[in-house]
Formats: sequence, C-alpha cells, structure tokens
Amino acid sequence: MLIAGFDAGQTHTRCRLQQWKAAGDDRARDNQLAPQPRLVEGEGSGVSHLDAPQGEARFHAAIRSSLEAALHADGLPLDTPLDAAVMGASGIEQGTALQARGQHLLSTALNLPETQTLVTGDERTALHGAFPNSAGIVLISGTGMICLGRNAAGDEHRCGGWGWRLDGAGSAFDIGHQGLQLSLRMADGRVKETPLRKALWSALDCSNAAAIKALAAGTDLGVAELARLAPLVHAQALAGDGMALQVIEASALALADAVTAVARALKLDHPLISAQGGAINHLGLLHDRVDEHLNQNLGQWSWMSAGGDACDGALTLARDLLSQR
Repeated sequence: MLIAGFDAGQTHTRCRLQQWKAAGDDRARDNQLAPQPRLVEGEGSGVSHLDAPQGEARFHAAIRSSLEAALHADGLPLDTPLDAAVMGASGIEQGTALQARGQHLLSTALNLPETQTLVTGDERTALHGAFPNSAGIVLISGTGMICLGRNAAGDEHRCGGWGWRLDGAGSAFDIGHQGLQLSLRMADGRVKETPLRKALWSALDCSNAAAIKALAAGTDLGVAELARLAPLVHAQALAGDGMALQVIEASALALADAVTAVARALKLDHPLISAQGGAINHLGLLHDRVDEHLNQNLGQWSWMSAGGDACDGALTLARDLLSQR
C-alpha cells in the first residue's frame, strides 16, 4: 500500500510517500500495517487560503505538483494510485466548511474516496509528527503561533493560532509589530527613545514616522515583512534595550501561558513539549524567558526533540485512516 503525507505552505508544499505492507501475507490478522523502510519526498508549489483569488486552483496544483515530484523521485509512474493521503495546511479548522472543501479537493485531485483522505491544520500534523504514539504538546512560534496538545486518551486541546488580526502574541510577526509600534511612540514622544527605533527604521529604509505610515499603508509591509523585524527586536533586547526587552518578555509570557493552558486542560502533570518554529528556536532570549515562565507555571515539564516533522505526522494520520477501514 502507498500512502502520502503533505505539508502545505505558502511558498512550497512537500509530499512524502511511504510504502506499507500487511504483516504476514496480504493483510495482517489484526489489520495493522508495518512500514517498509523506503521514504521518498517531492516538493511542489505553495498554497493560499481557499477563499483567496485562485485559492482552489493553487491548492490543486500544490497537491499534484508535489505528489508527482515524489513519484518521480521514487521511479513510479505519475498515475500510480494511492491508498490514503493526509494534508496539513495552515488555517484549516476542525469541523468547518473550509476543512470539508479542502478534503473534497484532496480527494478529487488524488481520485480517492473522502474516507481515505484528510485535510487538517498543520499544527495537528506537527503534533502527530512530534508525538506519534504518546502524549505531548507542540508549541509553534514562527511567523505565527499556535499551541496544541494531546493526552494519553487521545483528547486534544489547542490555544492560540486565531490569525494575526486577533491573536498573534508570541509570534515573530507580533514581536516585529510591537517593536514598530513602539518606534512610532518614541518618535512622537509618548515613550522615551531607545536604539530600537533607529534599528527598525534603518532596516525599513525609513527616516521619519510619515514614511513608516506610508509603508504600512501599501503592500510592502505585510505579516512576513513584520516577522522579519523580530530578530532586530531580539538583538536590541540582548543589547539591553529596555523597550525591546519588554516586547520579548510579553511574547515569552504569552507562549508560556498558552502551553500552561493546554497542559492543564489535558491534565498533563509532567508535559513533554516540542518547540517548533523559527522564533522560539532561533531567538535565544525568547526561549530562555519561556523556560522561566514554564518553571513558574508548571513546575515539572521537559522540552523534547520532535520525533518527526509535519510530513511524518501526516503519514501517521494516513496510516490511521487505513487502520479504520
């Protein structure tokens, strides 16, 4: 049997294929599948929100281009049928019409019954990749943020990830956004000026507040561009800038609060936590401050290296689909 796990992003989509065979002859007595060692991966185009212009067309193209790249890498014909497939993508909420649309598109693109496909949020594929057979929490802090956990009974609880307009605290976007907002308050005298303002304005090639406003009013200062300011805020915090330190501290507290809420909702006494995303893993001070707040909130807890990535999580969920048949 051949299954596929997709990890769909805005810039590219990865498809990982894995062969499964029944333990024994054609099917195992207990209907459990045992993996063959060979894994192959292909990369295709990216996706956008399904309601965006050409959203459904991009979704379909991402599926086909990444699958065909993986099939080619494995030396298989491009029309090789799959037995199950799962796709993780940002912004797919459980039980919504959007999820149903995505699943229909995946089933249609792969010519599979919808009972053999699943489209879900990429936080769920990340969780099942990090903790395929055990309880745990994934804390994702990259451009955006979200926290999701699962206990031994299989119950899941999520905090955050409600979109940058509503709930980005702890993300690289929010760190950059907060820093830029502070720079404007410095410029007009509401707060004391620190080197943070000059560092951010220099990076944006702006010399005054009016230029910052004009930049924000256009299309060149979106979520991704604001997220790229986060390392500058972090660098100023490391240099002792009080305002930058406040931003990092607020972000660390928001991340720790999300983890704490998930751990308590799932009654995890000593949670294992997988930190994922560029902000939490590359901004050392942010990581250290999250550590400190978790020590205060939870007492006993541990960081854990992810057992696998989002594609691995998608393959785990695809195997579950086959086991349920």
